[in-house]
Amino acid sequence: MMTLKALSVAAGTALIVCGIGKTVAAASITDTPLFENVSSYSTTISASDDLADIYYPNPSNLKTGNYSFPIALLLQGANVDKSNYTNFASTVARYGFVVVVPNHPKSLPEFNFTGLLPETSEIDAVLTQLVAENSNPASPVAGVVNTEKLGLLGHSQGSAVGLSAIANLCVPILCEGSFNRPNELLAGAFFGANLRNFETQQYIPINNSGIPIALLQGTIDNVALPQRAKATYDNIQTPPKAFISIIGANHFGITNTNNPAGALPDTNTPTIPQDVAVETVARWSGLFLRASILNDQNAFDYVYSTGDALDPNVSVISQAKPVPEASYTLGLVVLSVGGAILRVKKHKQEVQVNRNRKVA
Repeated sequence: MMTLKALSVAAGTALIVCGIGKTVAAASITDTPLFENVSSYSTTISASDDLADIYYPNPSNLKTGNYSFPIALLLQGANVDKSNYTNFASTVARYGFVVVVPNHPKSLPEFNFTGLLPETSEIDAVLTQLVAENSNPASPVAGVVNTEKLGLLGHSQGSAVGLSAIANLCVPILCEGSFNRPNELLAGAFFGANLRNFETQQYIPINNSGIPIALLQGTIDNVALPQRAKATYDNIQTPPKAFISIIGANHFGITNTNNPAGALPDTNTPTIPQDVAVETVARWSGLFLRASILNDQNAFDYVYSTGDALDPNVSVISQAKPVPEASYTLGLVVLSVGGAILRVKKHKQEVQVNRNRKVA
């Protein structure tokens, strides 16, 4: 018997999903990374003195193939060392990005905190650094970085930083002094994210000026609760946007191992294998950035149309462009408006996912 996910397709597309009832590593002909080989090196971000790891596609013709890879800056979770993101960063790089993963030390005496904590200042610092790397003949990425295109990735606290940056806000703790969103910032994909006022706990409207945002969320995350991520998604003012639930993942579905040392642990044990969770988060993040930054039609179709049905490990709500409010309906709806696709998940499916969530 074919399930709802196998029937959930865009108009004119036929899909068959096998292995019903199993949780398996997702794969399809449309989601394969563009590059097989990835290399990395470590450097120091001059403007901040932060240590950083840089991952980049490394085909055999890297220096002769006329490549121009956008930058993807990964903003870490609180006290999560950059070494915990090697698998995620490597996978995103395979989709054609130079992925920068800094360690940003910070002290907050008022909260008795000293450790790794991301903030908005990293964005300009990394952009400046990659301009220098791109023009330095001794750099492994010399001449292959598109320094005019930047996507943000984030985990937990880093996701809040990324969301505030896209909203062009300087939020206390996430930002010091002032912040102006750079023109190079074109999209963001964030795992374990919500954006709230630290004092009032009210959700902050995200006036994203049409900059595409994807929120990726573990369904059993007990640190950044799923309902808070959904409330944040609803506060993203303009599409394109996507809410991608990773079924069975907790707060650390993006890191090499569950509950890495130093981080606030998640008391929920993931039911999806760690490597499958990381690959899933990285694949959807990489394809979302390709669709948003590079106008990759294949990636766009996967994110907004076919990927949800093909991938048994996710449940997706997405909106590519604004549509009239009157066109929303209950049930499973796929609307085409000038090529824009709005996917609204069936209520029955949402209830099933909600049963897995712990209510705050």
